Amino acid sequence: MKTVVYPGTFDPITNGHIDLIERACRLFDKVIIAVAASSKKNPLFTTEKRVELVKQVTSHLDNVEVCGFNILLANLVQEKQANAVMRGLRAVSDFEYEFQLANMNRALAPQMESLFLTPAEHLSYISSSLVREIASLGGDVSKFVHPIVQASLIEKFGQNPQTQD
Repeated sequence: MKTVVYPGTFDPITNGHIDLIERACRLFDKVIIAVAASSKKNPLFTTEKRVELVKQVTSHLDNVEVCGFNILLANLVQEKQANAVMRGLRAVSDFEYEFQLANMNRALAPQMESLFLTPAEHLSYISSSLVREIASLGGDVSKFVHPIVQASLIEKFGQNPQTQD
C-alpha cells in the first residue's frame, strides 16, 4: 500500500489544502493528514480543533486519515509506515524552504521521499495566515475555506462578515 503523509499546521485548513489532499487521494492508497501542534507558531485553533476541522472537511474522501502530532516528522512517517511526505508549493518563494526541509528529512530518514504538489492556479494565492487575518478583520473568507471552517472562524472572532454593514 502506498501511503503519503501530508504534514502542516492547517490553521485553518484552506481550499488550497483541500485541493492538494483530493489530488493526493488519486495518487496514493492512503493519505495521512498530520496536523502539527506547532506551539511555536502560536496557532489560532487548538490542535484538537484543527484535527476536527480537517476530519470534517475531508469526510468525503475514503482514503484519508487525520491525526495530530508533536514529534519529529521523520518519526511520524516511520510510525505510520508511510512511503513519502507531501508538501504544497504555492509559489517559487516556497521552494527554497521546502527544499531545505526535504534535504533535512532525507538526512534524518534516508528511506523517506518528499513529493511536492502545486494547488490549482486559482487557489495558489491562498494561505492560512491571510485567511486568519481577513477573518480577524471581519472580512468574507467564504471563497477561501470550507463553510465549516468559515463558521469556526466567525465563532472564534465573534463576528459574521455576511451581516456587517
